[in-house]
Amino acid sequence: MEKTNVCRILDQKKIKYEMFEYPHTDGVCVDGIEVAKLLNQDSNQVFKTLVCISNTKHYFVCVVGVSHELDLKKCAKAFNQKSLEMIPLKDLLNTTGYIRGGCSPIGMKKAFETVVDIDALNYSEIIFSAGKIGYQVKMNPKDLEKLIKVKFLDIKKVDLC
Repeated sequence: MEKTNVCRILDQKKIKYEMFEYPHTDGVCVDGIEVAKLLNQDSNQVFKTLVCISNTKHYFVCVVGVSHELDLKKCAKAFNQKSLEMIPLKDLLNTTGYIRGGCSPIGMKKAFETVVDIDALNYSEIIFSAGKIGYQVKMNPKDLEKLIKVKFLDIKKVDLC
């Protein structure tokens, strides 16, 4: 299994994690719920990393469960911004160093403020991208505080069902 930069950072900081690899086609993004199925993991413990931009052109990172949608109004409030929108896909690689489907809150080009959905604290471990399509890491969500500036808040849309 290939070691990613995320794994090297976790190793360097001596943070416990488990790495998973799932079948994929190079460069082709796999839906997060499908990733959970491929890894035979609870989809509630699998999270996706999304990057937003404010009207003042500042970037923010949001980590939310793969079965949920991000609530941009809640995110704007969490970051003390007037409004946020998703970063244009064409800007993702240059801004973060990651491509769609391989974006991780760990190891971005710059240290962006990050909010992880509060649901992550319901689990002793969560799963998210290891920085490359086909690779995921499982770790204690509280350990993210040792690596990045992170807050845990409710940032998902309310399910109407």
